[in-house]
Amino acid sequence: MRVGSFVLGAQFPGQGEGEALHRAVRCAELTEEAGLDAVWLGEHHFVPYGTCPSAITLAALLLGRTRRIRVGTAVSVLPTVHPVALGEQAALLHVTSGGRFSLGVGRGGPWVDLEVFGAGLEAYERGFPESLDLLVRWLSEPSVAAEGERYRFREVPVVPRPSEVLTEVPGPEVVVACTSPASVRLAAERGLPMLLGMHVGDEEKAEMVALWRRHAHACGRPAPEVRSASHVSAGVCQIADRRTDAAEALLKAMPGWLRQGLGAHVTVDGRERRMRDPLAYTELLCGLHPVGPPRLCADRLAATSERTGISRFALFVEGTGDLAATEENVRRLGSEVLPRLAGRP
Repeated sequence: MRVGSFVLGAQFPGQGEGEALHRAVRCAELTEEAGLDAVWLGEHHFVPYGTCPSAITLAALLLGRTRRIRVGTAVSVLPTVHPVALGEQAALLHVTSGGRFSLGVGRGGPWVDLEVFGAGLEAYERGFPESLDLLVRWLSEPSVAAEGERYRFREVPVVPRPSEVLTEVPGPEVVVACTSPASVRLAAERGLPMLLGMHVGDEEKAEMVALWRRHAHACGRPAPEVRSASHVSAGVCQIADRRTDAAEALLKAMPGWLRQGLGAHVTVDGRERRMRDPLAYTELLCGLHPVGPPRLCADRLAATSERTGISRFALFVEGTGDLAATEENVRRLGSEVLPRLAGRP
């Protein structure tokens, strides 16, 4: 079982953007110090839900500041960038870090980002498969040409080639954020592992993993590849000596952040959107994820792994919005929860 942190650079009410980003960087540094496996970085534009607009840029900084952990994006929003540009950056980080970089990609939402970056609604609604395939080709082939609906260009060499660094895999791992059966099937067809969100519980995640496996087999993916697929489960983690104290810490801080952050999203086409009730959502997250004493947190992670078959976790640890509390949370995750998971599959 591999446990990592999930960092958004969340801007809580009353905080500045610099404070949020400082906490994000410090959290990532502590992830390595605490003995965790990885840090996963969120990406958002124009909203205080997350103040990091380029997860791959922050990943570059953190790969330079760490020596052991894996650093991944969760996720780079593919419709708003050129897949070749993203592929070049991913290849660069893969080669220069000795293979410690994971590229998580997602479809994002129908936000005003699509207008600002010139992608248009079409890139969100129909263009994700073409962009994903071009990205994967860039990370696996010596030269690439494109003849798609959105991207057309003559054959060019891939420089730097990810395969030139000697690691277990020839290029950076690509993980796909999946929130629907369609995205699960898309990832399965390409044999790419999934990142499953914190808003769903074990039962739904188990169903998505089962669908991924069935569809991967039906598409002719090799059986060893299907068996070894290493999906990632996102969640929330808050550690305290009593469960009520852990939940109270989140219930005091997260609803204000969610109300401010999620409420700032603007749709590109004026479509109506419904926002979750922030308090009810926080209560849901406290019920689904490792929130409480270390033993409870370890048992919850082990149970999720057993029920879903997922062995990698990206845990949101900055839910109090406070730097000192976040630092303590990460340290306790490493010193009091990880030892209880030792030896579990």
